[in-house]
Amino acid sequence: MVKSVNFVVLGKQDIASEFGKKGTETDLTLYDRKESDIIKTWVAPSGFPDKIQPLFQAINLAEYVILYVDKLDKFTGEQIIALDSLKKEKGILSHTFDVDESKLDAMIKGTVVENYVKVDQDKIKEEMDKLEPISTDGSSEMVIDHCFDVKGVGTVILGKVTNGKVKQYDNLKLYPAGIDVLIKSIQMHDDPVEESICPARVGLAVKGAKPDEVGRGDVICEEGVVDIKTEIEIDFQKSPFYKSDIAENQGCLVNIGLQIKAAKFTSISPLKLAFEKPIVCKSGQIAIILKPESPTIRILGSGQIK
Repeated sequence: MVKSVNFVVLGKQDIASEFGKKGTETDLTLYDRKESDIIKTWVAPSGFPDKIQPLFQAINLAEYVILYVDKLDKFTGEQIIALDSLKKEKGILSHTFDVDESKLDAMIKGTVVENYVKVDQDKIKEEMDKLEPISTDGSSEMVIDHCFDVKGVGTVILGKVTNGKVKQYDNLKLYPAGIDVLIKSIQMHDDPVEESICPARVGLAVKGAKPDEVGRGDVICEEGVVDIKTEIEIDFQKSPFYKSDIAENQGCLVNIGLQIKAAKFTSISPLKLAFEKPIVCKSGQIAIILKPESPTIRILGSGQIK
């Protein structure tokens, strides 16, 4: 059985081209390579720092982090805060020669990044090769990052199996729409397979959903696995770097998994958010509150969904 490992590449993102072959390229750029029976994928948030959203989507697609720092600015700060907010504890940290190591150490102090394996740039690949695939059993579940129409095939969905396995001819549900979908065929690394196991990156040809009914962050899974909500409560922690106040009825964007949805605060203590459109979520999942228009830090805070 083919296994999978997924990395997010942050900081100097172009280092990803040294690891794998470039594939899908939007505001997320994917690189992959097959080594014996392991498919490795590197996702870079190429739309960042212009937009904050791809940063969180890229991190949420990965089990492991490669942070290759080439400058110490507010965007490096945002990446460190994002990794800490999402509790991404397994990673490799490296930096270019012109980065002041003591200043970098001060920036990462008290965050998950402080515990990453620190290596010189020429040792990143060697360290990366030591990282093992991480799989989870259970109900079939997959998160979607791209979807398009292919002539002669129909709707093709790209994404990551986040739990259990997805098999050819499975009848599953697309959420939050609640549409029934049939998995017609599965590809991994351009090869057809009959099933794919978490955390595989896959391309699915599906029946039952049109591309305009599918959005990034939507989930394909068995019925009853996820919740569909228009309001959530979170155990909120405001970022110490976000200086503005928050108030009821104020608008924001919320990141949950790969979803980025508009919301407003309906209560501050406890913190409750109401969404314009339904979201897919589970209790315990991390919700990140974003203010993309903020001139300083764009991460307002985060918390687990109650």
